[in-house]
Amino acid sequence: LRSLHNERLYLAVFAAVLGNFSFGFALVYPSPVIPALEAHPSPALRLDQHTAPWFGSVFTLGAAAGGLSTMMLNDCLGRKLSIMFSALPSAVGYALMAGAQGVWMLLLGRVLTGYAGGVTSASIPVYISEISHPGVRGMLGACPQIMAVLGSLTLYALGKYLGLVLDWRWLAVAGEVPVLAMIILLCFMPNSPRFLLSQGKEEEALRSLCWLRGTDTDYAQEYEQIKDSMRKQSRRVSCAEIKDPFIYKPILIAGVMRFLQQLSGVTCILVYLQPIFKKTSVILKAEYDAALVGLVRLFSVAVAAVSMDKAGRKVLLFVSGGVMLVSNLTMGIYIHFMPASHNSTIANQTLVSSANPPAEPTNYITLIPLLATMFFIMGYALGWGPITWLLMSEILPLKARGVASGLCVIVSWLTAFTLTQFFLPVVNAFGLEVPFFFFFTVISAGNILFTGCCVPETKGRSLEQIEAFFRTGRRSFMR
Repeated sequence: LRSLHNERLYLAVFAAVLGNFSFGFALVYPSPVIPALEAHPSPALRLDQHTAPWFGSVFTLGAAAGGLSTMMLNDCLGRKLSIMFSALPSAVGYALMAGAQGVWMLLLGRVLTGYAGGVTSASIPVYISEISHPGVRGMLGACPQIMAVLGSLTLYALGKYLGLVLDWRWLAVAGEVPVLAMIILLCFMPNSPRFLLSQGKEEEALRSLCWLRGTDTDYAQEYEQIKDSMRKQSRRVSCAEIKDPFIYKPILIAGVMRFLQQLSGVTCILVYLQPIFKKTSVILKAEYDAALVGLVRLFSVAVAAVSMDKAGRKVLLFVSGGVMLVSNLTMGIYIHFMPASHNSTIANQTLVSSANPPAEPTNYITLIPLLATMFFIMGYALGWGPITWLLMSEILPLKARGVASGLCVIVSWLTAFTLTQFFLPVVNAFGLEVPFFFFFTVISAGNILFTGCCVPETKGRSLEQIEAFFRTGRRSFMR
């Protein structure tokens, strides 16, 4: 219990998740910036219908590249140094966007900030899981999602309330602040004890665990358990070992969860949130709807963080998948049976059209898409948002954790990029109800089935117990 109250552990987690704050900030940076750049007086900086979508989506390509490089960085530099390394491309990317003199500088800045986001996405969950006590690993594992949401809300607030005073360049300058704070704080934080042991640095690993747990705790026993687990496995995973279920099963589970998470449509909904609300004629203004959804997302992730170590991972995944299923089904049915008066006002508008509806809707039934989207985000944030990242860092074997976490990030962001690129053509060709009713709903049902059949419950289990379960197949290690 004393180790759970050691403030140094929470300080180390806070220093790391500042990278997720920057990630959330950079992800939604185009939301207030694209309208300003579409009306920019300089032709060199003005975005059109071809460059604006790339300005929004090229971030995911950078994130995939970041996940690819982290496959080597996590094992070569370590988890902490990999997070610190992400500050370099992030700072350069923000500087390029702040001083941009052409569209190519904007796009390059987006790629670099996306690359930094890919590195932090693969490194921060692993770092947190390896330094956390099993009793609070679920709560601390949800912190990256909380900080990412806070970063997005901060960007929305700065863009809305300071946009009248500060232009879009200053938003990029503001993005440098959490990056600088992160790298300063991490200079004083220890590296992961498990990584240090994998490098043969036993004394440094013991000092790191002592710092994280407190000198008046029984950290020596935990150290011996970690050290004993390290003796049972080689430092690197070989090609022959990939055929071992101990290696490929957890990697496959983590990769499929990242794949299904993105296929559920969360990135498309967040990226095109305001246009979706305009097309469905929600009774409130689209920008206020987006703010409400952001607040609901923050609240839901906080609830997940508190309940994850009590209710368990699988229970929250089932609830999350069920809520997402009902929400997508409701959205698809509503769009299909939308009153003809609403359809006629937007029949000739594409999803990205900036034209405003000719009249304000007066029927309160138009609140249904807002409520459906809020419940979808709530369901996602309760389980399939934070838990997929947490489980990735928990179930991956230590010898393959660095490489496999990078692989999972690549799968995640390449799926997000592909789905985001195909979303608009499908909507414009077949209607908005097709992705919701025939795709996102089916994927949500698949999420529930996959949780029941393949996902293990890791609540309250040490990383060594989880590894022993996959190595032996004995469920007694998980009880």
